[in-house]
Amino acid sequence: MSQILFIDGQNFINKLEEALKENKIKIIKWKGFNFRGLFDAVLKGIKIERKIFYFSKLSEHPDTRDKSKELIETWRLLKTHLESKEQNFEIIIAGRVRGQYEGKGLKKILVFREKGVDVKIAVDMTSFACDKKLKTAILASSDSDLQPAIKELRNRKTEIVYLGFENSPNKGLTFTTNKTILIRNSEVLSYYSVK
Repeated sequence: MSQILFIDGQNFINKLEEALKENKIKIIKWKGFNFRGLFDAVLKGIKIERKIFYFSKLSEHPDTRDKSKELIETWRLLKTHLESKEQNFEIIIAGRVRGQYEGKGLKKILVFREKGVDVKIAVDMTSFACDKKLKTAILASSDSDLQPAIKELRNRKTEIVYLGFENSPNKGLTFTTNKTILIRNSEVLSYYSVK
């Protein structure tokens, strides 16, 4: 049975951005971030057999073509970096990022939401546990929608570790998982260098 790291990609990236911006880093180039080093440090002593980043598919939106193209290019570079020999992560694309208008009149704004990643993570964790392929799930996500999957894993005697951030931990996940590990801002900063 394996110990697998399940990473909610956009959720995790957003938390890293928050930590870096708190340290006055405004423009972030992901090829300068040592994801592997950060995970190896904070999960020291846990032998991880698989490290999986989950992302949604990005598509160009007709009302924000230039911004969409910029985001798609940033995502492509991030994916290439994560799959490199130095980083060595698996990437799973699940769901889509969808744009929808919210509000009315002058307060109407275009909001983008990721759909499908949490469901894919939940399905993978549960199916690996049911197939007796999972000893420990390390969940790098602060998404409360994963609570039913966590409960199912615990019912199946699979250990689940919540990997969050000290500046914004999800209290619900800290209570429902077997163990919580929180990443400090100083750790995030120490694995980032401008390249």
